[in-house]
Amino acid sequence: MASTLAGVARLVTDTEALNRPSLAFDERLSLVAGMLQRFSWQSADATGGVLRIQLGGNIAIDDAAALWKRISETLAEGLDGVKAVELDLSAVSLIDGACMALLTQLRSELRARGIACEFVGGSGDVRRIVDLYGGRKKTRQKRARRQPLNAVEQVGNATLAVIAEVKQILDFIGQLAVSTAQVIRHPKRLNLRDVTLTMERAGADAAPIVLLINFLMGFVMAYQSSAQLKQFGANIYVADLVGVSMTRELGPLMMAIIICGRSGAAFAAELGTMKVSEEVDALRTLGFLPLPFLVIPRMLGLILVAPVLVLLADAIGILGGALVAMLTLDIGPTTFVIQLQSAVKTSDVVSGVVKGMVFCGTIALVACQQGLATSGGAEGVGRRTTSAVVSILFALIVLDAVFTVILGAFGL
Repeated sequence: MASTLAGVARLVTDTEALNRPSLAFDERLSLVAGMLQRFSWQSADATGGVLRIQLGGNIAIDDAAALWKRISETLAEGLDGVKAVELDLSAVSLIDGACMALLTQLRSELRARGIACEFVGGSGDVRRIVDLYGGRKKTRQKRARRQPLNAVEQVGNATLAVIAEVKQILDFIGQLAVSTAQVIRHPKRLNLRDVTLTMERAGADAAPIVLLINFLMGFVMAYQSSAQLKQFGANIYVADLVGVSMTRELGPLMMAIIICGRSGAAFAAELGTMKVSEEVDALRTLGFLPLPFLVIPRMLGLILVAPVLVLLADAIGILGGALVAMLTLDIGPTTFVIQLQSAVKTSDVVSGVVKGMVFCGTIALVACQQGLATSGGAEGVGRRTTSAVVSILFALIVLDAVFTVILGAFGL
């Protein structure tokens, strides 16, 4: 029964080899002849210290016992003075894995006894299975060690990376402009629910932390300056210092930094996750353009909520300064308010609100661009989120400096 099953298995293996389309006609004839011919012991002779054993036919698993017996008998009789053994497989038409493993084990035992043993001959399938079982040693190529880049190369690579990043942002701005024009022409494409949801998450949810940070900023600024103002008897000017600083600079800037840490990182992570999970591609397949559907609602929501957050930040920061003025400088609330009205102009408040809107638009722009440029799985999401936050902070400082120069040039 076992021999019958082995014969069937050998027949199936041989038939699969025969049916390969890559075989030429003469190879098929040779293969058929090998299938009809069982394992045969061709010869074994030792000349010049080399024992050459030649095998032939189709060596299958049911021939393993006979093969091992014949080889063992030959080696037991003729190993005197033998320094090397050659197993000639040139007459073998097919050999299965079990018998090849047997011959490989034989080779290992002979080498352990100090006798060289190699497989010679064989072609086609036989040679491939011999190579598979270690008949041919593969030489590993040593990896070329990367030479460290010098300073000039590092600066060049960094410059090219910055140029490529700027190009991507400019391309994104162009696509966003086209999408915005399409939304203006077809307002129904804008999902107002996403806009209001962004306003809630970036505005109402962020209001407590914005109020707390700006209250502390006004409090600390007034407290630090009070000691210097006392020396010159200029206590009343703490209202000027806190009012102008909060409305023109600190209010919108601190609000933007908080929004960057909350909403900017969230936008980049959300869109990055959608990109690597192919949800953005699914939207395109369903006929939705990613920018009107994903970017414009987030940007519009941040821009609309910015004036409210800036005004709240200004008010709470001035309140913190007023508290210090009343506690440490003996300035009454009425006096503080009168001095504040004379120091803070409407243009100061308006410029701060405009700054906040531009800052929030920049936050949404950079965060969404970085998110949609994500690639490389979870690691790519983290890398792009970090890059988004760093890029936004850099852009905020640059924009704040630009606003300061422009407003100063116009005398505002």
